[in-house]
Amino acid sequence: MGEGTPKGLRESGSAEAEAEAEGAPDGLRFELLGPLRALRDGVEVPLGPPKQRAVLAVLLLQEGRSISYDALVEAVWGGAPPLHVRNLVQKYVSGLRRALGGAAELAWTGSGYRLTGADADDLRERRRWVDEALAARDAGELRRAGELVERAEELWRGEFAEGLQAPYLAAERLRWAEKRLTVLEARLAGEIELGRSFEYVHELVRLVAAHPLRERLVELLMLALYRTGRSSDALTAYEAARQRLAEALGADPGPPLRSLHARMLRQDPALLPRPPVPVS
Repeated sequence: MGEGTPKGLRESGSAEAEAEAEGAPDGLRFELLGPLRALRDGVEVPLGPPKQRAVLAVLLLQEGRSISYDALVEAVWGGAPPLHVRNLVQKYVSGLRRALGGAAELAWTGSGYRLTGADADDLRERRRWVDEALAARDAGELRRAGELVERAEELWRGEFAEGLQAPYLAAERLRWAEKRLTVLEARLAGEIELGRSFEYVHELVRLVAAHPLRERLVELLMLALYRTGRSSDALTAYEAARQRLAEALGADPGPPLRSLHARMLRQDPALLPRPPVPVS
């Protein structure tokens, strides 16, 4: 669940949290955890053609900082922009100003473009839920940590900035996919610690199939199988992962995975399942 330094806990159902989730009064709610969209009172606002939407996504990710014209062109078009790119930038900026109306300000600062009065609301909310989950986990509150991570996961509607083609957004898409997987792994580890191995075996099988070289997922699958009395299946999962890594990378499993395998071979009592934590 590593996504920044843990911040102070807030009541997840508090009026403050609910107001923050709704966005600013009379403003727009912007979301990037899926196709980019702007919502006013729950109704989606048209944002124009794909490249115009890509410009908006890049500006939102600056979080109120100015971005130079050259940096914006590089972010949206890469190193080979069209010859008439300056006209396109001006056209898209004008289109965004019309689309946003008075809900946000897109201004030229003299050194670059700056979008103010607009935030990627779902990113901010997700950071808050993950930070609170970190604090809960560090306090030993595994159930609450899992609930907060599930709340963060529910914000996803697809891939990050799905469908928008821009070099900067492609890099961000990969970064956020990694973040999402890391948080998911932490949630599943917590569920296994709570004694819910049986409930998550099938999800882990699916995740290992989708990410066959990700050793942490193999660790969690092995542990879930072992704790549900399927030690031979856990060892089989290790051997399959070892073969995949050898064929794809010419490498052996890393120390954590090898250590878990050795502990299972010697039937380490510490690997035995703990009694399930009752649902309150």
